[in-house]
Amino acid sequence: MTTRAAIFKYDKILLVKEKDNWSLPGGWIDVNESVRSNTIKEVKEEAGLDVIPLRLIAVQDRNKHNHPRYAYGICKIFVLCDIISGEFQANSETSESKFFSLDKLPELDSAKNTVEQVRMCFDAYKSNDWVVQFD
Repeated sequence: MTTRAAIFKYDKILLVKEKDNWSLPGGWIDVNESVRSNTIKEVKEEAGLDVIPLRLIAVQDRNKHNHPRYAYGICKIFVLCDIISGEFQANSETSESKFFSLDKLPELDSAKNTVEQVRMCFDAYKSNDWVVQFD
């Protein structure tokens, strides 16, 4: 399982740059971590921010939404979060952190998240009645 955090500021979503492409902050759920604690940990590691997970956006089968397909199954969990504090500093995982509007997204790492998945996060952020999407 992996978690991906959807964090918004001024109606823009936070993406982090790993190598050449951008993605929502997140990663593999480590042993002894929950969805909530892993989301908090990954955002701190990759974006330097302290966040509060607010609600689930989606639980997806990675092979149904991302490429390339893997020979094994992965469950991707998208979580809407609010920023408490912190600031980005380049680190061993990420070189940049920036907020983007939906119409000005950079090239995404489609193995981690797609434009459709980011659009889904925007939809969840704007909705008061969001229903968790799941495969």
